[in-house]
Order: sequence, then C-alpha cells, then structure tokens
Amino acid sequence: MSDRSVNGPGAAEPIFADIDTATRRLMAALDALESAAERRREADRDENELASRIQALGADRSRLADELDGSLVKTRRLERTNREIADRLDAAIGTIRSVLDADAGEIE
Repeated sequence: MSDRSVNGPGAAEPIFADIDTATRRLMAALDALESAAERRREADRDENELASRIQALGADRSRLADELDGSLVKTRRLERTNREIADRLDAAIGTIRSVLDADAGEIE
C-alpha cells in the first residue's frame, strides 16, 4: 500500500506543477528575448538612420564649402574690378578737370 500512496494520483500533481512553472518561465524568457531582439533591431535602424544623416550633412558641408570658395573668388574679382573702375573714373575726372581748367584759363 505504501507504493500506491507514492505513485498514486497525488504524486503526479507536483511534477505537472513543476512543468507548468518551468513552461511559464520559459515563455517569459522567450518574450524577454523577443523584446530585446526588437529593441536591438530598432537601435540598429536608429544607428543606420543617424549614419545616413551624418553622411548627408557631410555632403552638404562639402557642397557649401565649395560654393563659399566660389563666392569668395567672385567677390575678390568684383572688388578688383571695382578698384580698377574707380581708378579709371578718378583718372577721367582728373583729365576732365584739367581740360576745363585749361579752357577756363584761355577764356580769361
């Protein structure tokens, strides 16, 4: 009779309870693993997006630097041309004054 009490219907319940507990723990661990994997995928997507943005900013910076260099060259050229025109105008004004002064001297 002692064998019956050990192997009877009541003895299986603790084993099933242990299996049920282990199954719940396994499911919780799998859920946690799935969540961690999803977070990692999101982090990788964010990292890739950030890398793309940094690359785009680098390209924009290079383009803007080239445009700035071109603008500086044009500005220097315009400044040089402006000085040349101012010098020519000063020379023309000087010539006109000397002609007017010479004509004024002859009239008197």
